[in-house]
Amino acid sequence: MTGHITGAVAALADQLPEWVTLLRAPNPGPMTLDGTNTWVLRSGPGEPAVVVDPGPADDGHLAAIAAHGPVAAVLITHGHPDHTEGSPRLRELLGGAPVRAVDPAHCHGGAPLDANAPLDQAGLAVTAVPAPGHTADSVCFLVARGDERVVLTGDTILGRGTTVVAHPDGHLGDYLASLELLSTYRGVPALPGHGPALADCGVAAEFYLAHRRARLDQVRQAVAEGATTAGEVVAKVYADVDRSLWWAAEWSVRAQLEYLGVERP
Repeated sequence: MTGHITGAVAALADQLPEWVTLLRAPNPGPMTLDGTNTWVLRSGPGEPAVVVDPGPADDGHLAAIAAHGPVAAVLITHGHPDHTEGSPRLRELLGGAPVRAVDPAHCHGGAPLDANAPLDQAGLAVTAVPAPGHTADSVCFLVARGDERVVLTGDTILGRGTTVVAHPDGHLGDYLASLELLSTYRGVPALPGHGPALADCGVAAEFYLAHRRARLDQVRQAVAEGATTAGEVVAKVYADVDRSLWWAAEWSVRAQLEYLGVERP
């Protein structure tokens, strides 16, 4: 029986690359773990930085990000408020740095991101890797400085535990395909939207894939045993999850049932 995963799904990164800085927002919770991770990447001293996911509209957190200026661009992994809410104010603090996302609704002063189109940002090679599934607009960022690479995974891969496929915006088939793509980044550190950095994006993605497939088998079994609603499936399959989080588990179950072609209220 596959249980609820709460620990790291791959080895933790021993240390961050010297050109990467983590600023964690003070918004811990069941869905945000220790808080939203804002990543600041800079190719070298004096070069403008790239900021990924400003986080919530917390004045102290936004001031801490702005203290790492100058900033060439602010990039968004997906549109959930714990990643984007601070964007407009941060842009003001940074003197108008463009905020770019896949969804135009989350862009401020910059064009929407073109997935798979490389961006040259102040000595950093940045590629927005399409990663729909957690949400329809999710992307990861493959960032290279010279021979070093990192993958900023947003909520597609977390540093601890597993993520929710936020049905109906999220889609399990898309999510599995995104994990297949991320599994090709073997040996590349993963910098997640929540939790600690992981040493190997590919290993983490493979673990997620195995876990999701095992969960699908459990959902099939629950339906075969007579579960008739998403709530009943949650009670069978996610019995080891704290009941206060069953509402989130139900999102994932609805996505699983849709993926399996099973209609349930």
